[in-house]
Amino acid sequence: MQKEEPYTIALIQMKCQRTREENLQRASQRIVEAGRKGARLICLPELFCSIYFCQQEDPHFFELAESIPGYTTDYFSQLSKAVDSVLVIPIFEKSNIGIYYNSLVVINPDGAIAGMYRKMHIPNDPQFQEKYYFTPGDLGFKTVQTAVGKIGPMICWDQWYPEAARLCALGGAGVLIYPTAIGWLPGEKEGVGAMYLDSWKTVQRGHAIANGIYTSSVNRVGREPNQAGDSEIEFWGHSFIADPRGHIIAEASGKDEEIIYGKIEPQLISETRQTWPFFRDRRIDAYDRITE
Repeated sequence: MQKEEPYTIALIQMKCQRTREENLQRASQRIVEAGRKGARLICLPELFCSIYFCQQEDPHFFELAESIPGYTTDYFSQLSKAVDSVLVIPIFEKSNIGIYYNSLVVINPDGAIAGMYRKMHIPNDPQFQEKYYFTPGDLGFKTVQTAVGKIGPMICWDQWYPEAARLCALGGAGVLIYPTAIGWLPGEKEGVGAMYLDSWKTVQRGHAIANGIYTSSVNRVGREPNQAGDSEIEFWGHSFIADPRGHIIAEASGKDEEIIYGKIEPQLISETRQTWPFFRDRRIDAYDRITE
């Protein structure tokens, strides 16, 4: 088996605009910048091609969906070759008439699609009304073999579920990647905002520790009003990368568009799992009730 080498991951935290073309242009500029700085794995936020339209139920937003492969995958397939990097690209996918998914594709440096993922856990909360738009994913929790090694791509709400993280870790992923769109509703920031943000980071750091794996979450940032203009979400940014011991090695601010970088070191995964042998001491014979 070929030894995996260390590499740099980049997370692109961005403010998303209304038109696809503007978001594609802004994302591609930042991907080129990250590639020039040595990133071999570059990730964009959830549903980055548009504003976060799930704040309300509006059938017109289904017009934003596209096929895989399609325009966006073709666009980034060319860019992946230009920057010689693996790209993680979220897409609002139209699979069939009336069937839509919150998806992502992983594109290798040769421009080929290495794998895709469809969001498995679909929220339905105030101003996060995703069940109206998205069918729950049907591809399961699988790792994707890329030019830099195996990765475990998931999306946003999936990041709260330890079972999903464990399945990707058992599949050999060296890093979990969560494109995300999460933030505060009006009035939350002043009251429970700090607690919500800390909980969000803590649960993912827990996945890193429990599985001896890197975790990374790439969020959008900025305020986005809903369609009616009577409410908004303040996306809290704070994209971050945590190492296998749960230490945050890079974190963005809560206000600005940024690119953050981190080194993925397979040797540290090995050392951590030898020191903390959680996989060795699992009692899978006693976990039957977890599926009840």
